Amino acid sequence: MTRFHRRQPHPSTNVLARPAIARLTAAGLVAAALAIAALTVAALAIARLGTIWVRPPETTRSLETTAADPGPPPSQESGDAQESAGTQEFSRPQEFGNAPYDARYTFVRVRFSTSGRGGFGRGGSGRAFRGRQPPWAHDFPHADRNFVKILNEVTLSNPNDGTNVIDADSPDLHRYPVAYVAEPGVWAPTHAELDNISAYLQKGGFLILDDFRGQWEWQNVQETFNKILPGQPFRLLTLEDPVFNAFFKIETLDFSPPTFRQYKPYFLGIHEDDDPSKRLQVVANLNNDIGDYWEYSDLGYYPIDLSNEAYKVGVNYVIYALTR
Repeated sequence: MTRFHRRQPHPSTNVLARPAIARLTAAGLVAAALAIAALTVAALAIARLGTIWVRPPETTRSLETTAADPGPPPSQESGDAQESAGTQEFSRPQEFGNAPYDARYTFVRVRFSTSGRGGFGRGGSGRAFRGRQPPWAHDFPHADRNFVKILNEVTLSNPNDGTNVIDADSPDLHRYPVAYVAEPGVWAPTHAELDNISAYLQKGGFLILDDFRGQWEWQNVQETFNKILPGQPFRLLTLEDPVFNAFFKIETLDFSPPTFRQYKPYFLGIHEDDDPSKRLQVVANLNNDIGDYWEYSDLGYYPIDLSNEAYKVGVNYVIYALTR
């Protein structure tokens, strides 16, 4: 398996391992061992519950005919789930230090509206988080920055060193051919967001949907994109699809997610004019979170091979979008 970084500070750390990990004290190592033991026990308990998965799109159109909806993942449930049901607009965000436009590829994260009140100046769902980043900002900014470093190292694309956060209803989005959306399962789009994203995709834009899972979130994503691109349903992607051979040859789509491993991952896409022979406009990592692998790839939390696969998939997405 290809390893992207030449430096390996410690065999147990990941592709961007920080030197601070090598300086753990004896007490820290004991605490880490106890934490790992606790996580192992929890993982075994979860495994006994059996595997939960979301059926492919062909069998989820009529949700009442499927098995009982497992609902949002446990970590997303909170006591303020009944908070304001309407989509709210808040003040403009604090400055994210966006990189100035220079025509090079720049990693763009989409900031979108959700039901309820959130942080970073935009609507955020009470159901989705409490005292944490709003859904659209999950894994921000480390995932974005780490991915750009890898893209710069393994390709000749010469990406912008900086990263951007752009509102879903902003005309500025049209300057950038690829955009990343975290937690689209809780997206409650405004009319302006729907219109802008629809125009963006029809003019050649490419969206990466990541970090969502479960029947509830999957249904919301389908309903949202049925409004954005009517008559263009999601289709299951296979290894034969060009996106998985755009730069790296992806060997398998049997992808192990970093968290919520009771869900079976799927890779899905929307093609232009609902024609699989035409350009892919949207790719969705259902029941997966490659951004999580990117975020923690410098901390040694996950095996190197899994982090590498997440980077390879992301690189393929970008190269595919830039060459179509």
